[in-house]
Amino acid sequence: MTTTNKDSKNPKFGHLPLSTSGPQECALSGTALLRSPYLNKGSAFPSNERHDFKLFGLLPPNVQTLDEQVQRAYEQYSSRQNDLAKNTFMTSMKEQNEVLYYRVRGADGDCSDISGLTSARRGQLIQDHLKEMFSIIYTPTEGDAIQNFSRLFRKPEGCFLNIYDQDRIHDNMAQFGDPEDIDYIVVTDGEEILGIGDQGVGGILISVAKLVLTTLCAGIHPSRTLPVVLDCGTHNKQLLDDELYLGLRRPRVRGKEYDQFVDTFVQSARKLYPRAYIHFEDFGLTNARRLLDLYRPHMSCFNDDVQGTGCVTLAAIMSGLHVSKLQLTDMRMVIFGSGTAGTGIADQVRDAISADSGKSKEDAAGQIWCVDKPGLLLKSHGDRLTNAQIPFARDDNEWQGKSHGDLLAVVKEVKPHVLIGTSTRPKSFTEEIVKEMAKHVDRPIIFPLSNPTRLHEADPKDINEWTEGRALISTGSPFPPVEYNRRKYEVAECNNSTCFPGIGLGCVLSRSRLLSDKMLVAAVKALAAQSPALQDPDKGLLPDVVNVREISVRIAKEVIKQAVEEGLATEKDIPRDDNELEEWIREQMWEPRYRPLVRVEKEQASKIARGELGVGGVKREST
Repeated sequence: MTTTNKDSKNPKFGHLPLSTSGPQECALSGTALLRSPYLNKGSAFPSNERHDFKLFGLLPPNVQTLDEQVQRAYEQYSSRQNDLAKNTFMTSMKEQNEVLYYRVRGADGDCSDISGLTSARRGQLIQDHLKEMFSIIYTPTEGDAIQNFSRLFRKPEGCFLNIYDQDRIHDNMAQFGDPEDIDYIVVTDGEEILGIGDQGVGGILISVAKLVLTTLCAGIHPSRTLPVVLDCGTHNKQLLDDELYLGLRRPRVRGKEYDQFVDTFVQSARKLYPRAYIHFEDFGLTNARRLLDLYRPHMSCFNDDVQGTGCVTLAAIMSGLHVSKLQLTDMRMVIFGSGTAGTGIADQVRDAISADSGKSKEDAAGQIWCVDKPGLLLKSHGDRLTNAQIPFARDDNEWQGKSHGDLLAVVKEVKPHVLIGTSTRPKSFTEEIVKEMAKHVDRPIIFPLSNPTRLHEADPKDINEWTEGRALISTGSPFPPVEYNRRKYEVAECNNSTCFPGIGLGCVLSRSRLLSDKMLVAAVKALAAQSPALQDPDKGLLPDVVNVREISVRIAKEVIKQAVEEGLATEKDIPRDDNELEEWIREQMWEPRYRPLVRVEKEQASKIARGELGVGGVKREST
């Protein structure tokens, strides 16, 4: 890794538009500067900048460091009485000072004597605090914030589009910048949020939260992102009956009108921001896969529920197969819960088997058995199958005279090496099922992935006990290590945040025209290569989220290389040397640090220098 003084321009890549080294231009002054969350430093403005930007008299006289600000902010955060109050506090901080917001989420709870710490220990503090705060700014606490969106609402963030105002979609979206200003868009229709279902217009907060993770985990510039919600009503009766609900108070619109709404958004986004990568998030079961299949051949886009979950789970499976000394092409896998996440995992595993073995996708799908409410998916289920389930439905003749109505029966017959849970049915991986699987497999790979924790198919501690410490386990939420006969085993978390930000970073920096299957496989292999279990089988199958920025660099590097190889990358002068490519990537990753400010006149200033970019920026006047 190349280390440079980031206050000076990188001599090799400092000319890049997304460069993060060297001073930053600023055309704001006085209270306008203090109101800009992207440029504001608060009490950390040094004396020379207080003079140059007319801040004397607007701030207390003592100049503080960013570390001192972090200490104060963390003490305030810790004083909040519950997790939702902490989430709300962090949202308020983000609206005031983005650097401090991202740094507080990267500091440790024990900030009482940070000045005396070594740089290595300070780095450890950053890691500890990052892990602590994930559950506050994302699942499960963000789910609570989304459910209470209309009651906690204070300031809008993002772009709100509604199905009865389609003629204005283009103009509404145009307020957020010029064609080169937006790199990453997250859009949701709010129908299937974080396992809590239809949340209507409150879904905007999942778009915001996902973009926070892209900045935190992969250095996507926060001023160059756009969260969007497509409000087409809601089927949530509690919201419809709530007089304070801020969205459309009518049942959710479906069919042709809905499709036209989504397409109007997509075409407007592509016209206004042609270089932007579009991330679909938490669309309902009937739409998530269908929309991805519709738009994926034509633009660089991604669905985290379908592809992100599939990629991170496949990486964990690959690590588990390495420990168990089994080839992907010889593996048998059962998936319990065949909705968006389950079929997304099936897709990624099938594609990887096909790529490794040269088998057709149809033949590769023969190694996967999907179980849902009616039991094993069979072709005779016909219209009850979703489009995503059809490729994995088994021929009825295979199961003639065999029991297939429940998970235990399928496990007995298939004898799987891998068992995946995406059912949201708590405790459905019973002792009998797990022990049946363990009879036939030396190192059973068992992933209860349903979120939140209360919906997990089994507790890792029980799985470990039932398999006498032989199971290789990954979960959808954090769990402590488990122990059997005094042997400790680390439970990996299948956290999409270790995967999707790096994929997005690779697409943004390469300006790839599409996100191909091979680019996704490259991302999976890059993630799996960083598994601690490759060195020690008692370690987690996936790298810890505390190392996520380095993980994202490695993933982005492989995604970019694959995009270049396939002729999909449109960015010029992408380095071919691996070390240079990593430096090129890091130079363009935003970091939560205060850059020196240089005053420029407003007439000659860029939009970022005028504080106009980003959803927290000063919006331009309509003309």
